[in-house]
Amino acid sequence: MLRYIQMMFSKSKSTMPTASEALPGRAAMTAVPEFHYVSGARMQEPYPPNSEMALFGLGCFWGAERKFWQTDGVLVTSVGYAGGFTPNPTYEEVCSGRTGHAEVVLVVFDPAIISYDGLLKIFWENHDPTQGMRQGGDVGTQYRSVIYTFNDNQLDAAKRSRDAYQSRLTDAGFGTITTEIIPAPPFFFAEAYHQQYLAKNPNGYCNLGGVGVSCPIGLANVD
Repeated sequence: MLRYIQMMFSKSKSTMPTASEALPGRAAMTAVPEFHYVSGARMQEPYPPNSEMALFGLGCFWGAERKFWQTDGVLVTSVGYAGGFTPNPTYEEVCSGRTGHAEVVLVVFDPAIISYDGLLKIFWENHDPTQGMRQGGDVGTQYRSVIYTFNDNQLDAAKRSRDAYQSRLTDAGFGTITTEIIPAPPFFFAEAYHQQYLAKNPNGYCNLGGVGVSCPIGLANVD
């Protein structure tokens, strides 16, 4: 009986809620630190001149954020929630599967140092984008693979990269990419303790891992 209940709970967390089913949320924005724990940069706008933003979801946002803040040319990172219905959700609400949000990383970068294609390469190679509403043992809508874009150039680049990586994955025996690629919906900051979590907790949980297939984009832009 217990296993049946656990299976039903996992199934409900793996199904996107409708707007009418979603939790109501709140008007107040979640408070976040003024400065990035690792870089010391401002966590919120205004960001540095000539910088650009990118938004990715590739499973648990703790490890995903670390991967990006360790990248040359990335100026600021923050974790949060996007792609659902509930305004300013809490972590517990997102984990319930009743907000529709994915765990995401907002990346502010200098395109003169790291291109958007270079960020896409990091995105694809550090998770399994074929798993649907999960990433390894992490099961639920919050762990789905997403790319949320801020302009048409990013949207086109994301789709091209998906098609290029799909070809490599198919050759390697993997299934179809399930990554959601759409214009960026509202981004809601996660709670302060989630921001740069693995810098504060070096031995903390990290489920980030790729499938061992290189992505054939951005090769001239990243090491």
